[in-house]
Amino acid sequence: MTDLYRKQRAMRQLRRSAMQRGVVAILDVGSAKIACLILRFDGPSQPRGEDGVGPMAGQAGFRVIGAATTRARGVEFGEIAAMPETERAVRTALQAAQKMAQIRVDHVIACLSGGGPRSYGLAGNVEVPGGPMGGAVAELDISRVLAACEVPDYGEGREVLHAQPVNFALDGRSGLADPRGQTGRTLACDMHLLTVDARALQNTVHCIERCDLELAGVASSAYTAGLSSLVEDEQELGAACIDMGAGATGLSIFIKKHMIYADSVRLGGAHVTSDIAKGLQVPLATAERIKTLFGGVVATGVDDREMIEIGGDSGDWERDRRTVSRAELIGIMRPRVEEILEEVRARLDAAGFDHLPSQSIVLTGGASQIPGLDGLAARILGSQVRLGRPLRVQGLPQAATGPEFASAVGLSLFAAHPQDEWWDFDAAPSTYPERSLRRALRWFRDHW
Repeated sequence: MTDLYRKQRAMRQLRRSAMQRGVVAILDVGSAKIACLILRFDGPSQPRGEDGVGPMAGQAGFRVIGAATTRARGVEFGEIAAMPETERAVRTALQAAQKMAQIRVDHVIACLSGGGPRSYGLAGNVEVPGGPMGGAVAELDISRVLAACEVPDYGEGREVLHAQPVNFALDGRSGLADPRGQTGRTLACDMHLLTVDARALQNTVHCIERCDLELAGVASSAYTAGLSSLVEDEQELGAACIDMGAGATGLSIFIKKHMIYADSVRLGGAHVTSDIAKGLQVPLATAERIKTLFGGVVATGVDDREMIEIGGDSGDWERDRRTVSRAELIGIMRPRVEEILEEVRARLDAAGFDHLPSQSIVLTGGASQIPGLDGLAARILGSQVRLGRPLRVQGLPQAATGPEFASAVGLSLFAAHPQDEWWDFDAAPSTYPERSLRRALRWFRDHW
């Protein structure tokens, strides 16, 4: 049995243990902030397999009993660049959340916004034993068909983060959510494989270990943002979630309640702030304040007359009393926002998004709050666009209900209702693909 199979199952077991103990921490390590939520589970989860293959298999009620955020330090483009600084920030957020919850937490589930995610579609099929007419599909048959999916050569330095079955077919009848118990001769499966940069993932794991925590799960923030921001119909009919963070913009596409594609653009709200700081020759903190209070991407006739006091404390009275028109500010911000949306459009086109039955797009994340962004995005992306906020979760503080918390709230849903993954099934060692798994998730063996 491969290390991947053992270590991923061990992570799932840690999650179950944390749920049985009643508490688990959620950690969203972003470029602008580090958010920590502490969840208390109100009821036991059902064993996997009792309510189907697919999303939300194994239900559990939970509520947020602790929440804290701190300014991210040592994180660039959603990836850890300075380990000691990030470790201190994680400890600060965790301790504040534990103080609010009045409980100590040992297990944490984290999400990764960087790492350059790449998606692959896998397919496999097996014969169902049982004679000329086939037989009833059993759990082992699902394990066999998942093992039959041929993993592509995704290159050195890349590691598998998610491997989720997204569709089953039995004798050509596609769209089956759970084929177990149905009779047929040939069982086929489509799987979505998501890989990320190994170093980015390894650094995240190492940072959590340095904080004396046990990692009970890790997920892509593009995936978790989609879980919390897309409503059920959007996940079913087809929609894209664009999570505009500070250092990176995540992109995920859902259909039939499964994520089928994820990617990211190494641009975000921090780059807009940087442009303002350079264009107006002000500190980054001042640029962030100006962007938040007066920013926008669509100029009107009155913006030429609306003057903004830049302010400052340089000691130079003339410099500190400078003003700039809002039209000039929009002129600085709009090109960068357009660049981000053009990059997103290129990735949507590459993914074949226009072939989905529905092409709705949901914008979320902290940078999505720029006024006029939804209209500009609709023109550039050519689809119906709306602004999304994360689903309301019991106990979540009002301050943590904004779009900038979409990934953290989605990670809570991922923790409580994990979708089935490749390694959740009891595959016999002889049926697990040796060549594929020898490469996959090598960091588990080296660092766990």
